Formats: sequence, structure tokens, C-alpha cells
Amino acid sequence: MKYLLIFFLLLSGCITTDRSFNTANICDIFKTNPKWKSYAEKTKEKWGVPVSLQLSFIKQESSFERTARPPRKKVLGFIPGLRPSSAYGYSQALDGTWEEYKVSTKNFNADRKNFRDASDFIGWYVDGSYRLLKIDKSDVYNHYLAYHEGKGGYQKKSYNKKKWLLEVAKKVERQAKEYSNQITKCNFHKNSVF
Repeated sequence: MKYLLIFFLLLSGCITTDRSFNTANICDIFKTNPKWKSYAEKTKEKWGVPVSLQLSFIKQESSFERTARPPRKKVLGFIPGLRPSSAYGYSQALDGTWEEYKVSTKNFNADRKNFRDASDFIGWYVDGSYRLLKIDKSDVYNHYLAYHEGKGGYQKKSYNKKKWLLEVAKKVERQAKEYSNQITKCNFHKNSVF
């Protein structure tokens, strides 16, 4: 048992991040990943969803880790068990919702580890919430609640029983505002659609 614990501790020390930028600074994010800027702009043009909203969701959901998953539950306090959900990738989309997205957009090769697809997924999801729930596309707070709880959960106001989630939604909203303010100070081309 002692050797098993040592093995897992050593293994966790080998896990590295593929992130080499400040996740709280949109200029640094796009300077390090210039294609992401183009993908986020295309999502804004296609779905009308602000770039700052897209990035604030990704920062909250995966901290820009392409293979992010919810942590496993621990068995006996230290043995990795099952994950609480099928959330995966930049957007932390669930298996079923991701499949719905692929069919709806005919983007059958979409990959949750691909930033372009994750950005488009968030645009698609927010557009769907706008249409069904009548949430303005610039309303980061309510869109995050609908994103986290699902459209049905949002309609039932399930978030009201989760004070922690209301605080997270405020945090995501603040991050989106910061990204919005930062983008005006970035030295990017003037034809950006932020």
C-alpha cells in the first residue's frame, strides 16, 4: 500500500501544463496563441458571442488546459476513483452536449481539445441559450449559470440552491470585464472585432 501511494505521488509530479501564458491577461493569451485570436473572432462573427465571454468561460472551466477533466473522486481517501462527469477539454463540454453540438453544426470532426472547436461550441451554446432563454449575449453572469446548469436547470433556477455557483458566475463576469478592458490596450490589428 505504501508503494502504491509513492507511485501516485511520483506520477502526479510528472503532470505538466501546456500553458505558457498568463491566463488572466487576454493580450498575453493571444500573443502566445495568435490563432486563438482568429478563432475567437470567427466565433464572435458567427454566433454574436463576445470574445471576452468565450475566454472567461474557458478560463473558468479548464484554465486553458486542453485535456482538462474534473478531478477523480478518491476511494479510501487516496485511490483515484471515477470522475463526477464526462466534462472534457477547453470548454468542459459533457459527452452528450458535445455530440448534440456536432450534429447541430455538422462539425462531426470537432474535438474538445481543439481551441477552435471549443470556442465555436461556446458560441453555439450561448446562442442557443439566447434563443431559448432570452438571455442577452453580453450577459456573462446569466449565460454562465445556463452553461453550468444546462438550459433546463437554468429554467428551473437550480442555481439558486448553489450559493457557490452564484459566486463563480460573478467571478466569470468580472474576468470577462477585465478581458474586455485589456483588449483595448493590446497591440493587435485595428480590424479586430472585439
